Order: sequence, then structure tokens, then C-alpha cells
Amino acid sequence: MGLATKLLRHHRRLLFRPLSSSHPLFAPPQYHSHTPSLLCSDHSSNTFNPGRRPDNSFRSFSWFAWNPASDNDRDGGRETREDGNFGSSDLGSDFSPLRGSPTGVEPSIMGLDGPGMVEEVAGESVWSSPMRAVISLLDGFHDFSGLPWWVIISTSTLALRLSLLPMLIVQLRKAQEIALFFPKLPPPFPPPLSGRSFREQYMLLQKKRRELGCPSFLWNFAFFTVQVPCFLLWMTSIRRMCLDNHPGFDTGGTLWFQNLTDFPSGTLGFVFPILISGLHYVNVQISFGTIRSRNLQGILGLLTKYYKVYLDIMAIPLLFIGFHIPQGSLVYWVTNSSLTLFQLLALKNSFIRMKLGLRDEKVPLREQVSSEKVLPENNIHLMEISVDTLSPQKLLDIALEDLAAGRRNEALPLLEMAIEKDPELVRALIAMGQILCSQGSLVEAAKYFENAISKIQDDEDPFLLVATFGAGVSHLWQGNKLEGIKHLKRIAELKEPESLANKVCYHQGLVILGSTLFEEGNKSEAAKYLRIAATYDPGVAVYLKECEEAG
Repeated sequence: MGLATKLLRHHRRLLFRPLSSSHPLFAPPQYHSHTPSLLCSDHSSNTFNPGRRPDNSFRSFSWFAWNPASDNDRDGGRETREDGNFGSSDLGSDFSPLRGSPTGVEPSIMGLDGPGMVEEVAGESVWSSPMRAVISLLDGFHDFSGLPWWVIISTSTLALRLSLLPMLIVQLRKAQEIALFFPKLPPPFPPPLSGRSFREQYMLLQKKRRELGCPSFLWNFAFFTVQVPCFLLWMTSIRRMCLDNHPGFDTGGTLWFQNLTDFPSGTLGFVFPILISGLHYVNVQISFGTIRSRNLQGILGLLTKYYKVYLDIMAIPLLFIGFHIPQGSLVYWVTNSSLTLFQLLALKNSFIRMKLGLRDEKVPLREQVSSEKVLPENNIHLMEISVDTLSPQKLLDIALEDLAAGRRNEALPLLEMAIEKDPELVRALIAMGQILCSQGSLVEAAKYFENAISKIQDDEDPFLLVATFGAGVSHLWQGNKLEGIKHLKRIAELKEPESLANKVCYHQGLVILGSTLFEEGNKSEAAKYLRIAATYDPGVAVYLKECEEAG
């Protein structure tokens, strides 16, 4: 209904002119049962004929008897025929499209042919008005400054990014507030065996977030939701100007891209596509390096990992897409990507972050000092030290202190950096495995434990027992019992440790091994391991007796 209304309104606006009151406005189509011999008669030339060859571009409106007012009309030169149609007094003349047009111009030239009309109306979308506004803005800037079009496109892109910068700064500040409260919030997904549904866990998270005054997590997407529509709008508007051969675009370029309406070609045609693909890849690496996506664990970490892989792969199709985009649009795309790279690098600078009211990427570290400089309240001296300057062992020590105090989220990035600097640091690998195991990331935890086992050469190393126990338990909790039993059996081959903590770990591993073997039906073998554990913990004798009776 809306399309028909627009068609009729557009048609009336261009064709309609007031007629004499004696002339009817429309002449309805006349369907006569003419014989073939009558199809070429004078009468049929002025009436609608379904059998007539549709070679007139104005045929869709042939039944409208438009007769513009003219001198002949006023003089009575035209008369109403008996069949109700308007026509010339000369009955031998056929209807002429030029005569039926108020301007004397062919309807197809006026853009009134049926297909073109439908395309014009149907082509209007929600982007039409914003696109026209952007094009008018660029035209005004060009007329005012007189600069070449490639400079207009580049500077307008810079102005757009500067206008979006306040939104980015607000988002970064909100993200820092969220990071401060995040360790105090419950996990977004219900822990295993908690008995809570996803809805209950979400309601608990929201309740705790409001109590602490933590900003909404939606702030993390504020800049994205504004930047992407603006990017698409600017890109689409400039592309439309290129495809419509906007005045000045054919000579508005420079160097090898003189014509902005052309597509990349020639010897230097690959420059823009390579720049777009390369800048995209570099920006992805810097972005994910800044947020330290590898510190995200569980399902969120997995989704982030695959999303980064997807963005990395997108650099390849972008290379080929660049050859099918007008050079004017490529100027905008390269400028926008270059500004993104500059923005990412600038936000890593400590001085710039301080000026913008953002905290530097540093962590508060506790450094032991001499008794003369010790603070009397807590016997520690607080300093702001960049983590990049610390040794792997120092990072591990600080992480273990945080872990002992229950600050797992603060310990994770420190352990990650320690492992990056020294992949042979066994204690850091085991600590990472313990944290991940406690958070339910069993697959990743098992990998860290097994990596630690592969780096321990001495069977009497106490860390071998801890790593083997962790690997066995991680596999069992995943349901991979064969691999878990394999690791736990290795505990029985080790010498019983002397330290109390390691001795507890040793016998707990044997009890878990015996229990798993009992469930698998290996009752005699289960009794063997439970018998060893019973020498340390008499309480195990109850399970040993049950196992022996069942066997």
C-alpha cells in the first residue's frame, strides 16, 4: 500500500496539470471485442488495446487520458469522443507519448518508466536520509575549503574519530571500575554442582553488582555500538558518491589513485588492499594484547580465543575485497584503520593515560624494605612498579602471596606473565593448574599440570607429586578415567614424601585411585592402594574392609 501511494503521488506531481471542467480526469480502459481487421483502425488507436505490442515505455499508464491544457484545448481543438476518451480532432492520429506528456519529453527520459519508478521508491531505506546528510556535509566542506576530495575524505574521517573519542574514554573508565569490582562478584555462570540455574546465577550477579555500585557490563560495548554504525554510514555514503560519479571525484585523488571512482588496478593497485588487510591484522593483535584475552578462562576465554582466530582469518578475505571497492572508499578505510592503530598505541602510553584520567597498566606490588623504611602499620612499603620490569621469580612470589590471600583473579595475570618470561618455571605452571582446576576449567588445568610434569626430571622432586596429583584429578573430573588412573598410579610409584603437606597429597591420591578402581570393578587392585593409604589414615580402613568384602 505504501509503495502504490508513493508511485501515484510521484506520478501526479510530475504529470498532472489542471484540466477543463468539461473534460473527465480519467478515461477508463475500454475492452472491445475487436476482430483482427479492426486492430489497425482509427478507433483502436485511441483506446486501450491488450493486443498491442508493448513498445511504449509509458505503456503502464496508457489508460490515463492525460490531456494538458493548451491553446487547442481552449479553442476547442480537442473534443470528447463518444466512447469517453480524449483524443485529437484528427481521428487518424495515434496517441503519442510526447503529446501525452505535459513537458513534451518522453516519459522514459523523465524517469517515469515503470521499472525505474519502482527501483527509485523501493531503493529508499533507513540509510537514505543519513547518507544524503553525510554527502551534503562533505559537499559543504569541499565547497568551503576547496581542498581535493581525497583530503576531504581523510580529514572528515579524522573529525569523525575525534567526535567519538569522548565515548571511548568514558567506556575505558567504566571498564576500569568494573575491573575493580569484578573479583568481588560471583561468576557469571553457575559453578559445577552448585544446583543453581543460569537465571538464578544471573540474578545473584546483578544483585551483588548493584550492592557494590558496579557499573553495568553493557558499558563494555558502548563505543562499539556507536563506532560501527558511523563507520558503515560514512563508508556507504562515500561509496555511493563514487558509484554515482560525484562531481570532482574523477580528478579528486592523488599519486596513483587520481580517479576516486575507479577500482584498484595497475601496478600499484594492490597498495590499498594490502594496507587494509595489514592494518586490520595489526590492530587485532594490539587490541587482544591490551586486554590480555588469555587471562580469561572457561567458556568466556574459549569464545574470546575463537573470536580472535576469526578476526585473524578475516585479514585474508579483506585483501581480496579491497580490489572490488572504489578508491574513494579505500581512502576512507585506510585512514580509519590508521587512526585506529594510532589510537591503540596512544592508549598504551602512560603519560597519555594519565592525562585522560585512566590508570596506568601497573599493579600495586609489596616490596620488603629495611627496618628503617618500614611502615609501622603493616611492615611493608607500597610502590607502583611496572610488571614488565620484574623477573619471573619475583612475579611468581607476588602471585603466590595473592593466591594465599585468596586473590585468585589478581594472581592469574602475574602467573601468566611469569610463564611467558620463563616457560620452565614449574611452580608457576602448577599454580596456574590449581587456580584453573578450582574455577572448573579442567581441560586447561590438565594441560598446565602435564606441562609441569614434562619439565621435572628428578623423581624425588616434591613438585612432581603435586603436578601428578593435579593431572590425575583433572582428568577424572572431566570423565576421562583411563588417563586419570594412569597419572594417579604413578603416585604409588613415587617415594612417600617426608613433609606433612606432601604426605597428605600422596595418600589422598591413593584413596582417590582406589575409589576409582573400585567403581571400575577392579576391587583387588583398589584394595592394594587403599591398604597403603590406611597406614597413614586409619579412617580409610572402613573403605578397605568394604572393598575386600565386595571382592
